[in-house]
This record gives sequence, C-alpha cells and structure tokens, in this order.
Amino acid sequence: MKDNGIIRISETGATRNTAIDKLDYEGFLSPIVLEAFAKYMHKHRHLADGTLRDSDNWQKLFSKDYKEHRDICIKSSWRHFMDLWMEHRNFESRDGIDEAICGLLFNIMAYYYSILLERREKNTK
Repeated sequence: MKDNGIIRISETGATRNTAIDKLDYEGFLSPIVLEAFAKYMHKHRHLADGTLRDSDNWQKLFSKDYKEHRDICIKSSWRHFMDLWMEHRNFESRDGIDEAICGLLFNIMAYYYSILLERREKNTK
C-alpha cells in the first residue's frame, strides 16, 4: 500500500487511514521472544507447594510500597544480569542463558510496571 501520510491506497483501490504515527506492535516485538518469555513465565507459575499461581499474579506487585517493590526487582535484576554476563563471557551461570535473559526481562518489566502504575495513580488525583 502506498501511504501519503493522509491515507493508504492499495493496488486494488482499497483505502485505509495512514499508518504513520501508529504504534507498530507487530514490528516492535518478536513472536519468538514473546513465546520464550511466556514459556519462562508459565514454568515459574508452579509453586513449591504444588499450586499454580495466576498468570497475572506478578501484577499484584511484591509490595504496596513502590520503593520496596523496586528494591526487590533491582536486586533480582542484578542476579539475572550477572548470570547473563557470565554466559556472555563463556562461564557457566546458575541456570543458563535463557533463564538469565527471561529473568532479567521479567524484573525490568515488573519494575517499569510499578513506575507506570505510580504515574497513573498520581495523574488521577
């Protein structure tokens, strides 16, 4: 489709509004990375007592105190980053490179999630 910044026109004559300045999730994200991350998250839903926590359990945060939540995330992020760095330097890490990367992704996402929640909370007051 040709996009002139106002509308898009296909060879067949079909038209759509411009795609310029629209978020391109399909282009920004990788399905194989998201699938690997989902598998990591699913694996870690299984608790030691045999129960299975909800997939969105992580969104409950580790604490209602945003600073405490972020402190937990940053400490865990460092452990996963060290594992990633060890793997990068051809040393063995605690659980391998996939666990290191996905653990780091999780903690960064959980950290950022708390920042976005806090901003929304402040903006609604």
